[in-house]
Amino acid sequence: MISNIEVTRICEYCKSEFLVKTSVTRYCSHKCNSKAYKERIRTKKIKKSNTQTLITKTQDIEHTKAKEFLNVNEVCLLIGISKRTVYRLFENSQLNKYKVGSRTIIKRSEIDKLFTTS
Repeated sequence: MISNIEVTRICEYCKSEFLVKTSVTRYCSHKCNSKAYKERIRTKKIKKSNTQTLITKTQDIEHTKAKEFLNVNEVCLLIGISKRTVYRLFENSQLNKYKVGSRTIIKRSEIDKLFTTS
């Protein structure tokens, strides 16, 4: 049973018009189909990677929030400011620091005081 109906469609990838033989055809050629497939796969991989990155960042912040003593980098991550700003807070005596050997640590309660007194 062969039908003589001619149906025109627009390719979902290249947006050109073409005649279809079946009612489910979405692309004008195998080439457009392959490119669209690769684009879908690429988009899925990027989305998955972005999700994993977001999860990792969130875990880092949650881990940092739970600590009692923080280093300068963790303070920067927690508050969302630069290292230079943290050192400026040290210089202006707005934030107390403690030296343990060559390491600089900040007590979590000092950060909380910084926001309650401001």
